[in-house]
Amino acid sequence: MRTAKAVIVLLFAAMLAGCRAHMVTIRLINTSIEPLSIIIVDYPSATFGKDKLVPGETFSSPVKLTETGPLKVQFTDAKGANHTYIGPIVHQNAEGSIEIKLDQNSAAATINLIH
Repeated sequence: MRTAKAVIVLLFAAMLAGCRAHMVTIRLINTSIEPLSIIIVDYPSATFGKDKLVPGETFSSPVKLTETGPLKVQFTDAKGANHTYIGPIVHQNAEGSIEIKLDQNSAAATINLIH
């Protein structure tokens, strides 16, 4: 009886170990001295956004990459002009983080992902 319980516990632990979510944290950082607005991050299979980022503000969102494709960012600068950044290709089930630094004219991504 004791052996059967031990086997059940070990099987349950093995199932849990194989069922982890592959998550990526996408971090937006406004590096400019003016606010940015209507920030949209489009990644394969989904999108998230932020209404406004004040100077120096950081916003993070955990996402699950269920497809492979390019990372895209759209935002509006303080003068009302729209900007689009097409970033690197991100891969399904990747894990780690992506840091996107935004200023009034552009965006730059630093990727720390495991595929």
